[in-house]
Amino acid sequence: MLSKDVLKEIILANEDFIVKQVKNPVKREGLHFPASLKKVVVLYGVRRSGKTFILFDIFKRHKERSLYIDFEDERLSGFQVKDFERLKEAFLELKPHLISREIYFLFDEVQNVDGWEKFCRRAVERENIAVFVSGSSSKMMPFEIHTELRGRSWSIEILPFSFKECLLAIHIETEGEDIIYGVKKPLIKKHFNDYMIWGGFPEVLLAKSEIEKRKILKEYIIAMFFRDMVERYNITNIQLLDALTDKLFSSFSTKLSLTACYKQYRDKFPFSKDLLFKYYRYFSDCMLIFEVRKFAESTYKRMRNPAKVYLIDNGLGRRVTSADAGRLLENLVFLELRRKEYEMFYFEEKIECDFIAKISDGDLLPIQVCFELNEENISRETEGLIKACRAVDATKGLILTNDDEKELSKDGINIKAVPFWKWCLLRDG
Repeated sequence: MLSKDVLKEIILANEDFIVKQVKNPVKREGLHFPASLKKVVVLYGVRRSGKTFILFDIFKRHKERSLYIDFEDERLSGFQVKDFERLKEAFLELKPHLISREIYFLFDEVQNVDGWEKFCRRAVERENIAVFVSGSSSKMMPFEIHTELRGRSWSIEILPFSFKECLLAIHIETEGEDIIYGVKKPLIKKHFNDYMIWGGFPEVLLAKSEIEKRKILKEYIIAMFFRDMVERYNITNIQLLDALTDKLFSSFSTKLSLTACYKQYRDKFPFSKDLLFKYYRYFSDCMLIFEVRKFAESTYKRMRNPAKVYLIDNGLGRRVTSADAGRLLENLVFLELRRKEYEMFYFEEKIECDFIAKISDGDLLPIQVCFELNEENISRETEGLIKACRAVDATKGLILTNDDEKELSKDGINIKAVPFWKWCLLRDG
């Protein structure tokens, strides 16, 4: 059992670090906390996506009445659910003026404590404590949350930085039309090109050289695979895991058939088709990949067609050809639509449209992604978009590009082509 003296030392050390060492964290987009904090707020997502700094930001805004604990701190080795009450007592002994007042408990990597849900539920429902927890494990995802918290939690998915957040992180103001049309435009485009290649993990963004970026990303992959997959799921067929990793991380933004993968690898090393499907689910459960299903009336039709696969971050993609720029851009579009919490499908009826997004008011918006829109491809790109618009009774469609911009009307459909980086920075989307 941890002594109160040790807990007090940790509490004060964390407070001193956050107040003195943590500068103003980047304000994250789309964070909506419940108006009444009678729910446990759960921040979940892959490692290094910025969850800790969201907790730091909450702490700094309520520093006089906040407690921050990182359960990967080696000094807390052996911490058990019964120690939460001792932790609360230690905090209130340090700050007795907060007794009977609302306080904030911020728990990082809380999944390391078995049974944490029971204490957190009691804290928010009966003890006037606002509780925010984070975790990188798939155990923290909504479908994995323990029974004690179902209906009593407020889950928020945290992705790596958006392009707008990346600019804020390097102290570039994102408000005002001069950022889009003024003298800063070449600088913004340069940063967008870097973002498209290296992704939005905060530490990677702030690294000074390509060597550092590659090294950081390699370390992330090792941690994600071996801590979040191999260890948790007791994976033993490492050869299959490596082959599937290579397939997924080099085939992003495309349709993937696991049956085809099975046929490709079955003669190279031993594994079963069931094991392949199981390992694929692990990638999905750990939020390393996401699926977009075909637009269809029935669930059966959606599931019998292959899904398009997207990565959690462009920096993890394995790029081998010069044609990958279009897939990188499409992966960014997917992530931005996910940040907006749009439900997404792809459209395919002899000709394709990359996304049909169900936006907040229930309308369906067909979206085509085209890195470069020119005379050679504009007919093909607009044809797929128009067919998708007709299929969902939409009167407008959107083409997101790298740098091309135009508006046209065809067959009664209004089409707007806009650079994706500009679309990200415009408030009205």
